[in-house]
Amino acid sequence: MQKTGCAFLFITILLVLGVVATAPYTPEHQAVDPSPPDHTVKLIFIHHSTGENWLADDYGDLGRTLNQNNYFVSDTNYGWGPDAIGDRTDIPNWTEWFANENTSTYMNALFNENEQHANYTRTLTDPGGENEIIMFKSCFPNSALEGNPNDPPGTYEELTVSGAKYVYNTILPYFATHPDKLFIVITAPPLSDGTYAKNARAFNNWLVNDWLRENNYTLNNVAVFDFYNILTDPNAHHRVNNGQIEHILGSHNTLYYPSGDDHPSVEGSRKATEEFVPMLNVFYNRWKENSPAPSNPDSSNGADTTPESAPLSPTSSLIAGFENGEPLWEAFSDEFTPSTMTCQPEAGTGRTGNSLLLNFDIAANGWGTCAYFFDSPQNWASSDGLSFFYRPEQMDANFDINLYAGTDENRETYLYTIEIPNTGEWIPVELRWSDFHRASWEENADAPFAKQNEVTGMAVGFTTPPDATNAGVIRVDDIVLLNADSEPNTLTSTQEQEPARTSPMPCSGALIVPLLVVLPVWKRLKKQGE
Repeated sequence: MQKTGCAFLFITILLVLGVVATAPYTPEHQAVDPSPPDHTVKLIFIHHSTGENWLADDYGDLGRTLNQNNYFVSDTNYGWGPDAIGDRTDIPNWTEWFANENTSTYMNALFNENEQHANYTRTLTDPGGENEIIMFKSCFPNSALEGNPNDPPGTYEELTVSGAKYVYNTILPYFATHPDKLFIVITAPPLSDGTYAKNARAFNNWLVNDWLRENNYTLNNVAVFDFYNILTDPNAHHRVNNGQIEHILGSHNTLYYPSGDDHPSVEGSRKATEEFVPMLNVFYNRWKENSPAPSNPDSSNGADTTPESAPLSPTSSLIAGFENGEPLWEAFSDEFTPSTMTCQPEAGTGRTGNSLLLNFDIAANGWGTCAYFFDSPQNWASSDGLSFFYRPEQMDANFDINLYAGTDENRETYLYTIEIPNTGEWIPVELRWSDFHRASWEENADAPFAKQNEVTGMAVGFTTPPDATNAGVIRVDDIVLLNADSEPNTLTSTQEQEPARTSPMPCSGALIVPLLVVLPVWKRLKKQGE
């Protein structure tokens, strides 16, 4: 009893002082290795004035220290990039960078940027290829988050606790499509004004400890460094110490290191450098344990510059859960019939959260799809197939699950047709790769799907029987890969349903798709609402 009482008193004292060590979320079975890379690694940092000071040799000295650790550093600043996207680095702007119809344009520029926009020493030679590490940070005004410390994620971007959580939940699916990149979130620095200090503290603790866990994110390519915390107290840390990562909170929630305004001082910035660089090395070494090869190796020596397929972690099989908007799903329909097709995530209608709502009204001999195309080819060869759930409100329809491989100009379509049974319950489906066959309107019709290592997209598709229509509403949820070490989807209700399994041959409607659709298919797709 005496030992128990002493332990309780010790913990109480720590809580009163505010010196509390927390355990940031990291995937299991990961060693702490703070050694720098053994070769030059390209890194780019998205920032404004605080980041510029942090990088500068005569201020935070981050740029030179990263250079000494084998990182070839580039950065962006005001005015940078397509549409001057570099001007916009507030928390609500990150959805424009990472979850927007122009994301591929911005990321192409970002991945290939190799210039300096701040004053720091760079002695390493550019090794060629794309930036592998993407660091991004908002400035101190973003610590003025309104709302309440424990607010849950909201439904749109704004400078509130809930709005900021929404932003980071919304951009996470993009990071999952790029396991060949390491994304480092740098928390926004604190303000001297304490009005919203508790909100800022709570939000940044959520980013470090809860964000990835709540989203069941198990890839190694996303990490958070608590720049905010380090600047609130001399005893606050986010560092590697004695082979362990420490996230120690101080007794303040406001800026301890001012410079005459809310820009962190030289002392605070150099403290952040001292703690960040070993942490970055840990993040990098963890990521490289399972990461693919760089997407664009140096072509100056004749190396192949074809992008490598991006393998998914064998323990991270979720493709789409529709909890965070996942804006890359788009509806398309043909131009030759009055067919209509819409699809969008719908809150609260999924098995445990949101689902993808598909409304389709396909005219006779027409077609429509709801498609999701990846920014780079995905390597699903280590998986056995796909699993998902759907719930129909139209009882007489059927639909296809389409997989795409190849470039836009030479896209190959492989599909599997599902006949909807007479039920309004959630229906589990498990499909093996051998179930998918080449579409009947393409060459090598009915050829088995053998390109699991270069999947460029997928879709839910609708066609019609000859001279008939196909209309209704279907919801889809929890699309995952069937991995050897993962459990298949199971129903959460007490009713047991048999998985929907039909012939792998294309449905009859697919046999009468007009030959015109065979011509560069993607260039003929009509986005709904244009």
